[in-house]
Amino acid sequence: MKGSLHPKNDVTLNPSGNESILNVIDRIGMNRRRFILTAASASVLTVVGEVSIGGFLRSVEAAPIPPGPGFSGIGFESIPPNLNNPQTGLLEKDLVSVPPGYKVEVLVAWGDPIMPGGQDWLADASQDAAAQEKQFGMHADAIHYFALQKQRSFGRSLNRGLLCVNHEYTHEEVLHPDGLTFIPATATAPQSGLPGSQVTIQKVRKSQAAHGIAVVEVYQSGNSWSVNRNSPYGRRITGNTEMRVSGPAAGDVLLKSKKFEITPNGSVDTGTLNDGYTAYGTLNNCGHGYTPWGTYLSGEENWNGYFANPTGDVASIQGIEKSDILAGQNRYGIARTETRYRWHEVDPRFNAGTNPLEPHLFGWVVEIDPYNPHSTPVKRTALGRCKHEGAWVVVDDDNRVALYMGDDERNEYIYKFVCARPLNQRNRNANRDMLDHGTLYVAKFKDDGTGEWLPLVYGQNGLTPENGFRNQAEVLVKTRQAADQVGATMMDRPEWTTVRPRINGFQEIEVYCTLTNNNRRGTTPASSNAPDGSTGAGSARPPVDAANPRPDNRYGHIIRWREDGRTVTATTFTWDLFVECGDKLNSDPNFVGNINGDDFGAPDGIWFDDFGRFWIQTDQAGDGLGDWKNIGGNVMVCADPNTKQVRRFLTSPTQCEVTGVVTTPDGKAMFLNIQHPGEDAVASNPTQFSNWPHSQGYGSSGRPRSSTVVITREDGGIIGGL
Repeated sequence: MKGSLHPKNDVTLNPSGNESILNVIDRIGMNRRRFILTAASASVLTVVGEVSIGGFLRSVEAAPIPPGPGFSGIGFESIPPNLNNPQTGLLEKDLVSVPPGYKVEVLVAWGDPIMPGGQDWLADASQDAAAQEKQFGMHADAIHYFALQKQRSFGRSLNRGLLCVNHEYTHEEVLHPDGLTFIPATATAPQSGLPGSQVTIQKVRKSQAAHGIAVVEVYQSGNSWSVNRNSPYGRRITGNTEMRVSGPAAGDVLLKSKKFEITPNGSVDTGTLNDGYTAYGTLNNCGHGYTPWGTYLSGEENWNGYFANPTGDVASIQGIEKSDILAGQNRYGIARTETRYRWHEVDPRFNAGTNPLEPHLFGWVVEIDPYNPHSTPVKRTALGRCKHEGAWVVVDDDNRVALYMGDDERNEYIYKFVCARPLNQRNRNANRDMLDHGTLYVAKFKDDGTGEWLPLVYGQNGLTPENGFRNQAEVLVKTRQAADQVGATMMDRPEWTTVRPRINGFQEIEVYCTLTNNNRRGTTPASSNAPDGSTGAGSARPPVDAANPRPDNRYGHIIRWREDGRTVTATTFTWDLFVECGDKLNSDPNFVGNINGDDFGAPDGIWFDDFGRFWIQTDQAGDGLGDWKNIGGNVMVCADPNTKQVRRFLTSPTQCEVTGVVTTPDGKAMFLNIQHPGEDAVASNPTQFSNWPHSQGYGSSGRPRSSTVVITREDGGIIGGL
């Protein structure tokens, strides 16, 4: 997620003559050169063909990309970018566009009912928190499809499934009829809210209800997909849903925050403490994963933005040093002021000064069972606490299970969790606690193209009481500080992870991770995350290295690695950069990139389909201005993992993000999310930048709505296929 609530990372801080990517590549060892040898011819085509012989490249992009090892080919033509129209200041089209021969339809939008008793969306946003709790949430992000058994209706066979959808955050100016609170316009900022508007507990409860996760039953009848609005599976998990805490940190004193009675009209301090095994709510749910035993994993990303510590001090907690709590708040980015949501002003649960342990209950991976609407979500502490994106699961040939995860902030780390025991293929219930037992690792990327997984285990590598870790629970609550201590590699905002399918002769365990951008990389004065964990979130200015080779990394890149021995239990790997994003027309060589095909930047969501096609989604400003004038708005592209050829498949409306993607098991219907269309609009003019999805023919006009769309081929074929 980028949007208004994420660090922009789009202002260059480095006008100096620091070394370029070419200088860095020159010093790379032969192991890494050998890994990237297959891309040499593709890079030549990029540099020569795209710029010098554009007509030839256009003919190449119109031709199918043939199959290769582990890859079934790409059959669609690239579509043009959605560029900025100087006359309107907006993108040319307030639409989701796909190639000829494909059809895109809006399936479900913010405010649509998804369960029995749900109310229809109101265009003036006057529905309250109780209504929102039965409606599709705001700002949809990751998505996964869980198949249900087919049914027959009126002689037809219905494809049915459950979509699990993350609802990352809210746009308060659009969520409420009058915005959050009135702030007059200044010379540098527009007016917020309508006159007389102020933050209330009712607004906060509605915002909390619009966060979390939705379970939506969908079905296909004929050539169209629809939502079953009365499904018994329909469910909302929100910012106040009761959850179980499991794993090594469960029950620890660090998780025993104040216990509140949460009511529609306030949070009442009971005078007691939570037991450390219970948490309330999940927030800023961004990336995801799914398990072989049929559950959904949701990562809590920028959860720190809902807390504030107005005094800069904390209440005394027996057995815990104040300085240690404050250091943790600094390392995870909890500030004294918070003006986006202002929950802490009316909901004391989110005051990190008076309730200083509540933040420890966020930043985890949450597991839910979509097939059981009465099940309790579980926060899995063994996977570590950070600003989680996804948690991508891999099962190797020996049934060993690992999850790969990114911590989305500048200068943070990439993690792997290896389960302690093999997957039980015969008994689903036998795997229920798999994510509570195992070893958490953090990645160290070396300049020679090799890497090492460093265990985050109490008593090892300096994770001892002398360095602030009294047990494994504290290692996990302070995952970032533990990674600082062991010397992991600081990365350029590690976001989504995904794994290439092992099909058609390809047998490696090959993992990909998006590194969205980092405007502090290679700037001065140089600094790194301190080993004692004292560095503020996202504040360091690390020098370039082989894995993060560009200073002022505006456009981002994608890294990939192969586990040694083709096993997830390996503690070593080899790696290379799959692509460095950029704009070939940029006059600065540092920003050109090396894309073989259609340019894009700020890669975020990624996913491999079952046919080996690599889908990449972007999350930049989305307005087609500045660094994005030649690239346009956000997109989804499709890439060949062998040759690295890239085709633009989808373009999007103004100031939105393209995120989350999955298909039905047969590959013939694709679901993805359009998040925060028209971002930054104010309450006095919600459609200032976008009126999507109404502009696509869905729903009433009045305000933009994050939505899930479904894409099919007119000939009924496989999405992206030949």
